[in-house]
Amino acid sequence: MTKYNIDIGLEVHVELSTRSKMFCSCAVVDNTTSPPNISTCPVCCGMPGTLPVINYNAVELALRAAIALECEINQTSIFARKNYFYPDLPKGYQISQYEYPLAENGKLLIHTSDGAKYIRIHRAHLEEDTGKLTHVVRDEKSYSLVNLNRAGVPLLEIVSEPDMHSVEDVAAYSRELRLLLRTIGVSSGNMEKGVMRFEANLSLRPENCKELGTRVEVKNLNSFKAMEDAIIYQMEIQKITLDKGQKVHQQTLGWDETTGKTFSQRSKENANDYRYFPEPDLPPLIVDQEWISKISAGMPELPNAKRERYMIEYKLQAEDIERLIEEKETTEFFEACVQANSSLTPKTIVNWMLTDLFAWIKQSGNTLGKLKTNPADFTALILLVKKGIINQSTGKEVLVEMLESGESAEVIVKGEGLQQVSDSRLINDMVDTVLVNNPDEVNAYLNGKETLINWLFGQVMQSAKGKANPQVVKKLLQEQLNSKKL
Repeated sequence: MTKYNIDIGLEVHVELSTRSKMFCSCAVVDNTTSPPNISTCPVCCGMPGTLPVINYNAVELALRAAIALECEINQTSIFARKNYFYPDLPKGYQISQYEYPLAENGKLLIHTSDGAKYIRIHRAHLEEDTGKLTHVVRDEKSYSLVNLNRAGVPLLEIVSEPDMHSVEDVAAYSRELRLLLRTIGVSSGNMEKGVMRFEANLSLRPENCKELGTRVEVKNLNSFKAMEDAIIYQMEIQKITLDKGQKVHQQTLGWDETTGKTFSQRSKENANDYRYFPEPDLPPLIVDQEWISKISAGMPELPNAKRERYMIEYKLQAEDIERLIEEKETTEFFEACVQANSSLTPKTIVNWMLTDLFAWIKQSGNTLGKLKTNPADFTALILLVKKGIINQSTGKEVLVEMLESGESAEVIVKGEGLQQVSDSRLINDMVDTVLVNNPDEVNAYLNGKETLINWLFGQVMQSAKGKANPQVVKKLLQEQLNSKKL
């Protein structure tokens, strides 16, 4: 049976985090919650005689992304008209960039089970978004309703080379790209709201063949899972087609999540079909080196640099690092905790953050940015546990109270008398009382049921109302039980 290599490239459409649209002053609104057609004007509705004006902030954000992706930035780029007729495109054309894009020839480092590798970026260009159609059926008749709130919203289209050869590659690239764009403040990357959308171009070729196969494009994939499922399905379809000796036809496909299948939207489509020509109402976009240098100087630490620093400086494991850098709020909270208390190891802080703190946040529905507890108070609690003033179990209870009330750990511990008991004499008396009151369990332990020591330990801690030092309890309990064996 013939073995095949798969070649995958992604076109990623990213809504830029601007306040206004690409070529007019209309506000960018949440398309999922706002009433339809509340943010429109003659420019984004494509009325005759209107003139577009380039959004400065959109260009700046696009340049930021191009720099982060190590692209070559063209100091002169040209906007073009991409002509096609569709109900949600009121002008009958989309203003985009074609022959002379803003940026080209970049790369993005990804990490997979096969190690690190670069995915080449073919181009990154600016364009405007289209409107949105909603299809409804009323009285057994079908209607399509047009919402133009999204028409004209600034988009950055990032096109990769076909350098991905597995679903794992695609998953790593798309997640890394989203993380990068969120880190540098270019886009929220909110896929549920359609802020980031993927189109996959894929083809199969026999294992020893160097020439790329016939590609198909799967459009408007709005989640990582949808993209991965669509690629897996289409890979299998192409494999069956080639195994039968048939040809794969170049076409544009949609993905139906309900059926888990792709469906044909359009047949073979090339650039000529769009009849590109320079946008006559917009001058060339000139980007000088001074502007590029200024943006470069203001760039935050990028994810791969942060990974390396956390590994070297903080001695953290890769799994912990990924969870820390996934959200900007998490990174900022962690960094503030490290600065707040140098006597705690970063690993200790991470352990408390990723377990107890995150568990409470998930259960309560809060976010790090809205916590009543600040990094200084959070690390002060961890330090109380480290010094033995309270034990780990009490510390977890105090944390919950801190998060709910906003009080500091010190105030809660003193106010409720939660200081840890480490006095060996007092704890020894508690142990003795528990052993005297539970002779059957003690005899069962002495006769070989050694797991009962955990139950006895629990009884001592319960009698101490959780305040006893667990290490002292374990030591004295073991000593008393050993003495009964003699």
